[in-house]
Amino acid sequence: MGFTIGGIRELRTGSRRRGRTSGRTSDCTHVAEFTGLWGWDVVPGARAAGGACSCGRTDCPAPGAHPLDPSVTVPAGATLGEVTETWSRFPGAAVLLPVGRAFDIIDVPEAAGRRALIRLERMGLPLGPVVATPEGRVHFFVAPGAAAELPALLYRMGWDDAALDLHALGPGTYITAPPSDRGGLGPTSWLRPPSLDTATQPPQARLLLGTLAYTAHRSPCA
Repeated sequence: MGFTIGGIRELRTGSRRRGRTSGRTSDCTHVAEFTGLWGWDVVPGARAAGGACSCGRTDCPAPGAHPLDPSVTVPAGATLGEVTETWSRFPGAAVLLPVGRAFDIIDVPEAAGRRALIRLERMGLPLGPVVATPEGRVHFFVAPGAAAELPALLYRMGWDDAALDLHALGPGTYITAPPSDRGGLGPTSWLRPPSLDTATQPPQARLLLGTLAYTAHRSPCA
């Protein structure tokens, strides 16, 4: 994936040191952690303030929640220098992660997601990163392909006819990485941060889906 343990220490040290010097450099080291430590592609994203999107479109359909230029990707494994070269063209951009490459996302309401996370941890099931959004949603990172498999998985588990507020995000979608602001509503945050053993090898959706479906089904009357 283009990094070593020594490189991890250097990047983390550099992140702390440079973060005290300038916001722009801090943004770049933050992005470099995603590409270098966790092995994820990163895309510069729009921000929103007062309902206006930084993309400049007055009719923007998703203010502060979309790529500034979908053709621009900082690839997994990019070095700090490579990140800085790209990110300097998009100062102040939000950090977006393309879904469907290293991971898919199972999206549930925040109350259901927090309950599910406690249950899953108690059960000792494998877990990847988990993100809370300011819209009141929780994103569970799962192995790529979950979005395409979700209807069949729910059918096999007997949840296909239930009214579940549970969705899968796959290729062509993006999530906002912590601690970037999403849509002018506030920052996203880690409920479970990434680690070296789960960032590029998140669990199969089937291992989590039963618990997520159960808590999502109960969430309206919680």
